[in-house]
Amino acid sequence: MKIRPVLILSMVLLVLGASGAGCARAPDLSQQLEAIARPYRFSLAAWEARTIPHELGQLVSGWRDRTPDEVQLVISHFDTVTRIEALESQIQAMERAGQGNPSQLEEELDTLWEQELASQDEVERILERQIKTVLAEQGIFNPFDAYRVRPRINFPPLNFKLEPLPKLLVVSPRERIESLEEILLTADISLAEMEAVEAAADELGVSSLVVGIGGLGAAYPSLVTNQASLRFTLDAAAEEWLHQYLFFRPLGILYSLDLLGISPDYEIATINETVASMVSKEIGALVYEKYYAPYDNAEQSSQEESSGFDFNREMRNIRRMVDEYLTRGEVEQAEEFMEAKRQYLAENGYYIRKLNQAYFAFHGAYADSPTSVSPIGTELAELREQSRSLKEFLLGAATITSRRDLQDRLE
Repeated sequence: MKIRPVLILSMVLLVLGASGAGCARAPDLSQQLEAIARPYRFSLAAWEARTIPHELGQLVSGWRDRTPDEVQLVISHFDTVTRIEALESQIQAMERAGQGNPSQLEEELDTLWEQELASQDEVERILERQIKTVLAEQGIFNPFDAYRVRPRINFPPLNFKLEPLPKLLVVSPRERIESLEEILLTADISLAEMEAVEAAADELGVSSLVVGIGGLGAAYPSLVTNQASLRFTLDAAAEEWLHQYLFFRPLGILYSLDLLGISPDYEIATINETVASMVSKEIGALVYEKYYAPYDNAEQSSQEESSGFDFNREMRNIRRMVDEYLTRGEVEQAEEFMEAKRQYLAENGYYIRKLNQAYFAFHGAYADSPTSVSPIGTELAELREQSRSLKEFLLGAATITSRRDLQDRLE
């Protein structure tokens, strides 16, 4: 039953993804960046060709087999992920210090990775069912809910893969913060290779950064990192499905035109990303509360609570100052300021490899994030407060066609 929608959606999203996650406004710049990234380019088409047959096999086996204690399996899986992260950090610390023999730890790490991979497929299916259940409880089924289409089926079919994610090369002008180009790179690109790509891109007179991503909705199934907590994974899986949901609505269509460079609109991109982020956080919280909250141990105090350092406030202040520098045309001063603040953040326990215009262009697309100073986040939060339900908010937000449209609805 899922095969036809899966293949159709795969082809649609593949066309979008293969065109790049964003197109440069200047063709020459785009071509030069493509040449720089080519040796490390992530092939979405090759990934789809490998993944779809596997997913179809899992779909068939999933009809036959169900794990008796699904919640416990998921909890155990993410406990293993946490242990892997801790062990990798320990090995890296030993290598940096040049002390001790990490071979025994590496053997333990290999065992943990085998355990993680053994349960991965079933964990994906369990989380998919749980998220779909909560979406249905909220009355959210498909992009055509507003037309009361029957039967009320989940579409696009919620399907994701837990895998190491590709990296993303983000390019912004130096004189302003705006995403000009985004190119997917392979997951295994080394730090030295990332820095070489950035250096070559910067030679073109732009600001660039290779970043890690938590999810990728331009693929089908969508991709979600396999190295994150359960809570993050629930949010990310829901968010990537929402991007696919919005793809069939006016907001998502306009966002696609922005990504393809046909009709650039950074505000539409921000609205789209923020709507998907807001709704996914609510869905993720509901799934966690429904299935996993009873097993949750009291979390330790956060780093901010123990140190008194407010990272979110600091990042907003940095962004405001950078915008002021750039508005005055003081590009070099803005870059010097960002580097000084990067070192300051590191001194307070928050390491950012590279803080520049491209960093803010990528993270600032989410108006509900600490790196954004866009009022769009506040406006969408107000629209959510005015909505009687999460479904009503999503249906309304999905038809937004511009920032002015959003403001008119609030008025």
